[in-house]
Amino acid sequence: MANENLTAAKKAKNDEFYTQYADIEKEMNAYIDRNSDVFRGKTVLLPCDDPEWSNFTKFFVNRFVEYGLKRLISTSYAPNSKQCEFNYHPSSLEQTSPQYDADKTRVNGKIYELHADDIKSGKVSIDDDLKWRYLEGDGDFRSDEVKQLRNEADIIITNPPFSLFREFLAWIVEADKLFVLIGNLNAITYKEVFPLIKSNRLWLGNGFHAGNAYFSTSVGREYAEGVYDEDTGLVKFRNACWFTNIDHGRRHQALQLMSMEDNRRFNKKVKESEIAYLKYDNYDAIEVPFTNAIPSDYEREMGVPISFLDKYCPEQFTIVGIDRYINGNKTPNKRFTINDKEIYARIVIKSIS
Repeated sequence: MANENLTAAKKAKNDEFYTQYADIEKEMNAYIDRNSDVFRGKTVLLPCDDPEWSNFTKFFVNRFVEYGLKRLISTSYAPNSKQCEFNYHPSSLEQTSPQYDADKTRVNGKIYELHADDIKSGKVSIDDDLKWRYLEGDGDFRSDEVKQLRNEADIIITNPPFSLFREFLAWIVEADKLFVLIGNLNAITYKEVFPLIKSNRLWLGNGFHAGNAYFSTSVGREYAEGVYDEDTGLVKFRNACWFTNIDHGRRHQALQLMSMEDNRRFNKKVKESEIAYLKYDNYDAIEVPFTNAIPSDYEREMGVPISFLDKYCPEQFTIVGIDRYINGNKTPNKRFTINDKEIYARIVIKSIS
């Protein structure tokens, strides 16, 4: 029920899902742990953001000096341009500002900026140091105005509307920028996304705690029945993940695996599976239904679940392709099958000897 409702939210363009501060902190710490200077001297752009509602800008303002940022830019989308319906009221921060314009507040996006040159002390305040003004347009990331900001940035970080994920990623790739984005795990299977993964231009980030992502939202009751918590106002996603091209340490931790024989003897999931290690009907590879069932002693091609990418170590495995689009699939654009029964999306990998 929850997945059906979230799909309905996507179709209805109800994309108002806000990331928790602790999740942003956990993810950014993974990149800092790998390279303490990853943000130093950089301009970070946070499109699809608004510090009055979202936590990305709040987080990077708080870490601006510590990370050694050069410039922080956030842009927000005009309320009247959003396709989901909600009751909009300008915040007290906006209404009490000298630049407040009752005519622009609904139809113009806003830009928030912080420059290292403007900081006079070692402390930064979102209320005192973050400057804002109205954009000329509505703040759509596809506008020339926001494209120019993209071109000026070194790193782009945000939780984009999941209905526009493909287009948003293409917008970033076009400009050849570093990025950290939140998206649906199934985006791995998109024909626009998987080639980036295969060519090592995109990978999964550090991830949400225990694979569970919680977002605040204005559409939870209607579109996320069953995963909406009335007490916290949060929606739980099991299939949300971070996509990035910035390195982090967990990506280089090799999986500890057993041989095929030991999996058959000791791995309960393998023993209960009717299809583990069988060959596909339409492709020359074996089925590995669980990441922890990958055999350490198999040197040929294997099909693994897309969730494998959360554990993927490029020094341990080569990514060969994905079921629908891989050369050698006897039924092009179709999933792999076993005994004529379709298997859910599979990535084909091979061990590095």
